[in-house]
Amino acid sequence: MADFGGGDVEAFRGEARSWLEANFPTSLASDPGAQLAQAMGGTPGPDAALWAGRMGGKGWGTPTWPAAYGGGGLSPAQARVLAEELAAIGARNPIGGMGVMMFGPTLLEVGTEDQKRRHIPPIVRGELRWCQGYSEPGAGSDLASLQTRCEDKGDHWLINGSKIWTSGANFADWCFCLVRTDTTKKHAGISFILIDMRTPGVETRPILLINGASPFCETFFTDVKVAKENLMGPLNGGWAIAKRLLQFERENISASLGAGGSPALGQTAGVDAIARDRLGLGPDGRLAEPDVRHRLADHLIDARAFQLTTRRAALEASGNQGPTAATSIMKYAGAKIAQDRTELAVESMGVQGLGWEGDAFAPGDLAVTRAWLRAKANSIEGGTSEVNLNVVAKRVLGLPDPK
Repeated sequence: MADFGGGDVEAFRGEARSWLEANFPTSLASDPGAQLAQAMGGTPGPDAALWAGRMGGKGWGTPTWPAAYGGGGLSPAQARVLAEELAAIGARNPIGGMGVMMFGPTLLEVGTEDQKRRHIPPIVRGELRWCQGYSEPGAGSDLASLQTRCEDKGDHWLINGSKIWTSGANFADWCFCLVRTDTTKKHAGISFILIDMRTPGVETRPILLINGASPFCETFFTDVKVAKENLMGPLNGGWAIAKRLLQFERENISASLGAGGSPALGQTAGVDAIARDRLGLGPDGRLAEPDVRHRLADHLIDARAFQLTTRRAALEASGNQGPTAATSIMKYAGAKIAQDRTELAVESMGVQGLGWEGDAFAPGDLAVTRAWLRAKANSIEGGTSEVNLNVVAKRVLGLPDPK
């Protein structure tokens, strides 16, 4: 690829447009779910796999990551142009998952050169799936209470314990995991380690959720041997890395929530269209139900303001040191907006919004109901809303701890 650095962005637009026209399978233009199958942890069809391979090979699935590790090496301005050209032809970025959203950016900041060269290229190409070993049955919001033990056995680490709510653990190739390496200290006794999920002693058990899906798992580690070089960052220095990764996670969750969620969860960004279709319009061309009309208008205003703020925050982050504690504000607001959106959609559907299965309900109706149930987790994942409000109070507003 030509080196446009900080130069002619419009020249890059021409290159991006030509490459996309030559490489994007047009059969995918009307099926965003198929395009995102690999990014969402599913099994892509032939055209979707071809598209993921081409974007991953080009490095444009991670456009601003360093070219030295297989990334696109683009400037933020070029990445915005690429996003615009993708949208113009109905193309979605097929490279995603936790490796892209959370672990990869953190690894680029704090990993060793050997760790970067080993793990970043497969993430860029979409070849490996990662899961997150943070929460435990006794360590949720108080994550620093985690008890999964990691003992130094000389030539390897030995890990025993369990994690819960590990998204996609049953499909993951690797896990970035918080473990306790010092039992005498709380936050200062935690380390950050990388675990190959195929290692003997690793077991996963999917958890069935209320919406009928099983995206989360219990994960058990029994005498799991891990190579010494898989420790990321300093021994007992994992808490700082964990917090940094959570900033990347909250930033990406916020962007997803602002965009209306994922097709895999039931796309309800068009809640206004659902309301018009199900509630009907009055003689004046407005929604016939005034209360829903007013609440829907408030929601759409909030959602648009959130989208614009998210975009501005992303631009600011790309120009300095990446995401900050302000991501907690966006995560909190995004969760509330997403829950409002799905609740309005289900309410507008009336009795059809109560369906779980059966011929009386269209697939689209059932998808919206499941999206509504799934949205309940938006205020839990990536740190609960309560935790995020505490972060905002302490890290953004500088408020003192309560006496």
